[in-house]
Amino acid sequence: MTNETLEILLAAGIPAAIAVALATVFVRRRRTSSSDEASPDETGTVDVLPAPAPAPEVETAPEAPGAPVEVLPEEAEAPPALEVPAPVAGRLSRLRDRLARSGSPLGARLLAVLSKDHLTEDDWDELEETLLLADVGAGPSGELIDALRTRVRVEGLKDPAQVRALLREQLLALVDPSLDRSLHTAHGVAPDGSSVPAVVLVVGVNGTGKTTTVGKLARVLVADGKTVVLGAADTFRAAAADQLQTWGSRVGVHTVRSDRDGADPAAVAFDAVRRGRVEGIDVVLVDTAGRLQNKAGLMDELGKITRVITREAPLSEVLLVLDATTGQNGLNQARVFGEVAGVTGIVLTKLDGTAKGGIVVAVQRQLGVPVKLVGLGEGPDDLAPFDPEAFVDALLQG
Repeated sequence: MTNETLEILLAAGIPAAIAVALATVFVRRRRTSSSDEASPDETGTVDVLPAPAPAPEVETAPEAPGAPVEVLPEEAEAPPALEVPAPVAGRLSRLRDRLARSGSPLGARLLAVLSKDHLTEDDWDELEETLLLADVGAGPSGELIDALRTRVRVEGLKDPAQVRALLREQLLALVDPSLDRSLHTAHGVAPDGSSVPAVVLVVGVNGTGKTTTVGKLARVLVADGKTVVLGAADTFRAAAADQLQTWGSRVGVHTVRSDRDGADPAAVAFDAVRRGRVEGIDVVLVDTAGRLQNKAGLMDELGKITRVITREAPLSEVLLVLDATTGQNGLNQARVFGEVAGVTGIVLTKLDGTAKGGIVVAVQRQLGVPVKLVGLGEGPDDLAPFDPEAFVDALLQG
């Protein structure tokens, strides 16, 4: 408030108290009417809030006119490289070496006895015992001893080379090279007359290496230039389908499996054959459960799988997987599966332990079907077609 304003109001005859009040209001209105300035009065200064600081500018790189904008895709995991299985021909050349390196005493003991100047009854008994220990079987062992006795007595063989040739001839006759050991994988004919994949059903007791054998057999077929689908019909072992799928994925082979444990094995087998037929696949390999609780249960399960599969395609092969090291116990399994499943061929695993190599002869005699494939080790490509001559030569090298 200024003195000039107060004097003017008093001169106008306005009472002093009112004049002071009016002068105060006048001064306050002047202060509030000021737009940009704040002036001090008798009570102090007027606070002015600072203006907010402007947001800092973000410096961006100038965009070139017309330049394409590169969008980087999300980094995807590269698919694993497919393995290339070893050629089947190379496996045949390894068969003899693998068997020879196992150090089987069968051939060495037979040759040592037969090379004597004079053979006694004890020597012939030793020969027969050696054959029995190798799981050749009583019948085949007796036949071999009788044939050797006759030839040695008639021909008077003394030269080690002649004795070796004689023994090779007789052992080869027992193994029987005349049997058809080819794997039937040609396309079949469906009930409606159309072409369908070859269907190979693989059976056997758990623990013989059945699922692993199916995976290795897929590699044999891929190496032979065939397309393959795997059917994981062993639905009672949780790990079986995973194991089979791993084998297949390594060589680019699809596995048909159920999404739940304990599913109907026949349904899985049917789906695998149907997929193989639709996609024009060469061979469908079906892995089955290896339970051997009782003959009736096994017959029902395998019978159903066979009936369901043959609605789509005929069975080309039924392969029985046996562990060569189980010896005569394996023959009991072979008989049951032979009666139930109509086995057409044998796969002998772990044949690199050839001390029990005579099981080849025994199982062929029991079932009347040939050994078609042999497992020679733990490697992924250690499954090979059985070669009778190479097998006998390897035994004699031992």
